[in-house]
Amino acid sequence: MHFRSIDDIADGGSLIGKTVLVRADLNVPMQGGVVSDAARLMAAVPTLTALVSRGARAAVLSHFGRPDGRDTANSLAPVAKALAAVLGRPVTFIDDCVGDAAQAQLAALPPGSIAVLENTRFHAGEKTNDPALAAAMARLGDIYVNDAFSAAHRAHASTEGLAHLLPAYAGRSMETELAALTRALGHPEHPVAAVIGGAKVSSKLAVLLHLVERVDHLMIGGGMANTFLAARGINVGKSLCEHDLGDTVRDILARAQAAGCTVHLPYDVVVAREFRSHAPHRTANIHDIADDEMILDLGESAVEALGDALKTCRTLVWNGPMGAFETPPFDQATVALARIAGALTASGSLLSVAGGGDTVAALAHAGVADQFSYVSTAGGAFLEWMEGRALPGVAALMCEED
Repeated sequence: MHFRSIDDIADGGSLIGKTVLVRADLNVPMQGGVVSDAARLMAAVPTLTALVSRGARAAVLSHFGRPDGRDTANSLAPVAKALAAVLGRPVTFIDDCVGDAAQAQLAALPPGSIAVLENTRFHAGEKTNDPALAAAMARLGDIYVNDAFSAAHRAHASTEGLAHLLPAYAGRSMETELAALTRALGHPEHPVAAVIGGAKVSSKLAVLLHLVERVDHLMIGGGMANTFLAARGINVGKSLCEHDLGDTVRDILARAQAAGCTVHLPYDVVVAREFRSHAPHRTANIHDIADDEMILDLGESAVEALGDALKTCRTLVWNGPMGAFETPPFDQATVALARIAGALTASGSLLSVAGGGDTVAALAHAGVADQFSYVSTAGGAFLEWMEGRALPGVAALMCEED
């Protein structure tokens, strides 16, 4: 894929007198009016710093929450203050993202200033990608930069519409994310492994169908593994399981076999009769699960087998935990496999890319998030990328090869 980055913006290196509309993701978690996780704010820093260092006025666009019209509870005003703290410099808040007043406030800012515009979702046309709203936003700036991969799966006015109205570029965070994802599945070094976990096959059906055609090893964990085991005629007791997807799972297995993709399912699991922290539990062969037991994690032998397979691979894509990792001791398989992947990455033998909310939390819990080659904080966008779908916010940045 080819797209212009902010390094491709001309004007002899200077952007003095230019206003750059930066679509960032400032949809951060808040507790008591305070940002509780500033990761997305920190992700915006490299792009904003690069632009203002060249004299641009950087005007940040973002959604926040799910407001129904203008709703002060979903204002970006407190987020602007948090961004200022992260940047270590003043950030002006402007209480709309369109209109003459917003335009005048931006024009009054000196070169090298940063402003946060009010929540784009205060306008109904944002989510419908209303051309009139996109045009109104475009009148505020000279250049558009999309730095929000996490919102790139949405064809909204600020993520897709604007890119067709102003010279459009990818920001630093977007550029880094696209480079990592391209290396992981676009043009990966084989053998490629995909670790896919989570509760339900139905939520990741498109992901599985896409991956079996592109990876060499598909490693299934979490509640999804129960559905795969049941489809093979194994009694999974009272485990979380989508029994009605048996035919679908068998189709996935058949496609994998035809494509030469090895599907790894556990042959030992950790079972318990109740789902709670430190519940009495045991490790069982998959053919020895009682009717009143539930599978809550993979067993040690299963993890060892997955680790051995990973050691033969050059690329790894990971989405979803291997067990109920938030409920000890059913976090052991996720932690153990994550540490194996982290060690292989640190040794230089494996390129590892992971993403999704539960995945980020699981890798942090295992203490190896910083050992992976790249960890994406995007949720829906990461999953849609794994499904092989074109992301509107990315597609709008694409240009022909020079």
